[in-house]
Amino acid sequence: MAKIKYMSENLANKIQAGEVVERISSVVKELSENSIDAASKSITINLENGGLTKIEVIDDGIGMDEEDASLCFGRHATSKLIREDDLFFINTLGFRGEALPSIASVSEVTLLTSTGKVGTELHLKGGKVLSKKSAPAYQGTKITVTNLFYNTPARLKYLKSEQAELNHTISLVERLALSHPDIKFTLTNNAKVIVKTSGSNDLKKTIHEIYGLQVSSKLIEIKGSNDDYDVYGYICKPEILKSNRNHMITIVNDRVVKNMDLNRAINDAYYTYKPDIKYPIVVLKIDTDPTLIDVNIHPTKQDIKLSKVDELYNLIVGLIKDALYQNLLIPVMNIKPQSEIENENIVNNFIQEEESIYNAKDNDNIQTTLDLSYKETKPAIITPNEKIKNLVLYPVGLALGTYIIAENEDGIYLIDQHAAQERINYEKYLNALKNEKVSTTKLLIPITIELSSSEFNKIQENMNLLTKMGFTLEEFGINTYLVKEHPTWLKVGYEEEQIRKIIDLVIAKEADFDYIKFNEHIAITLACKMSIKANMHISYEAMEELLQELVNTSNPYNCPHGRPTIIHFTKYDLEKMFKRVMN
Repeated sequence: MAKIKYMSENLANKIQAGEVVERISSVVKELSENSIDAASKSITINLENGGLTKIEVIDDGIGMDEEDASLCFGRHATSKLIREDDLFFINTLGFRGEALPSIASVSEVTLLTSTGKVGTELHLKGGKVLSKKSAPAYQGTKITVTNLFYNTPARLKYLKSEQAELNHTISLVERLALSHPDIKFTLTNNAKVIVKTSGSNDLKKTIHEIYGLQVSSKLIEIKGSNDDYDVYGYICKPEILKSNRNHMITIVNDRVVKNMDLNRAINDAYYTYKPDIKYPIVVLKIDTDPTLIDVNIHPTKQDIKLSKVDELYNLIVGLIKDALYQNLLIPVMNIKPQSEIENENIVNNFIQEEESIYNAKDNDNIQTTLDLSYKETKPAIITPNEKIKNLVLYPVGLALGTYIIAENEDGIYLIDQHAAQERINYEKYLNALKNEKVSTTKLLIPITIELSSSEFNKIQENMNLLTKMGFTLEEFGINTYLVKEHPTWLKVGYEEEQIRKIIDLVIAKEADFDYIKFNEHIAITLACKMSIKANMHISYEAMEELLQELVNTSNPYNCPHGRPTIIHFTKYDLEKMFKRVMN
């Protein structure tokens, strides 16, 4: 009896349809997802000329009998969604019954499939069956697509170069492999293996197979759950960052999705651990009841709608923040031979970033890495926060007017004096802003703040924020305030500068206001403005005090903008550089 059936018209009308085959990766995506849904354990994708000449997908799944093979190219014919209620319990990647007919309508397709008994071979062109015959009983399915867009010149015209199309397909297959580490994926182009995973069902091993040792050696495992969601995966330490969000991979019920709420949670969790324009490598697997998600809101099923998104946001942010805090580290600089660096550059130059769907600038598509230990030959040494408080550093000088040189029995440390004091000041300001009991001081001579009409109105609107922080403002003439009282945590001698900066931030407050983030923004801004700058020479005593305060902060490893404060050169590495040791 056939498994594939035509949907009722009423059910078909409820689906967010419109599956459009736009490029090579669109074809590979649909065919590979069908293979995954068919319980395959091995999927091989063979391309010729980046897929422009031929696309072949081979799997060892359950296959189809003759009747199903004949039905599968019909519009809205599917084995995955029959009743209207099934829309609320979708456990497969495909369900609309549109992918195969969409592909067949713009190409020439050969289907070879079998359930292990009698095989069936179909040959179609432009959606019409040219031939149908029996074939060998090969368990699984093989689909070959050629002459793509032969009858739609407009789409053919907008295909990119072979390399660009291949890059999109590589990125797609990598994501599929990460979402299904139990499946062995192989991608070849012109008989050359591009991607190969083992199907070990070990997510960390799969990440290693895709990203390599430099990334896999810096992974932090996270795992947690609440009443509705289970979250598991790996995040990368902040030394390795990318120029766009493409490596923040989120997988919901084994489906790779690009969801703004999930990306926002990841990005917010890394807040103060990285610059705003850089993004971490993260692979998160989220499992939940199918009734809590809607996968039918996007034509290509790339986005989903999540229920109880606030609870999921808090779970993800909490897990990542805790993991980062528990695994804080000082980057260790190790030097690689020039030949190794050149070989890495050759490999890295081959890899191109996938185009961002988040309207990133064109130059965001170039892969870049902000990695202060980019020449490492081994993982950086992890120094738990409770141990670094006992770290004794002896300053010996200042390099380039910016970097404090310190030493101890473990080697040499370079400390960026601006970033270090920025971290110290940030935590002081933030702790003061969090304190509900605000200590204030009255000004003998009030500070006059003149504003435009719109700015004056904005301050009037948000006066409660300033009052909560400990400021007392009084109207004084047209569009003018007198600051008569301020909190004691302002840096002495710089009160007016800091007050004006805080008022500017209140004026710039956005509609989607978050009080916690607002306080962090104030702390970051004031910390930067009130810290010693580069090329500012400080005394030996000031260096000692700065180092002592730094190691006693909650996160002495990076400034609130995500830049590192301290880098370690081990004694062994120094001796190796100077050839005092030869191994």
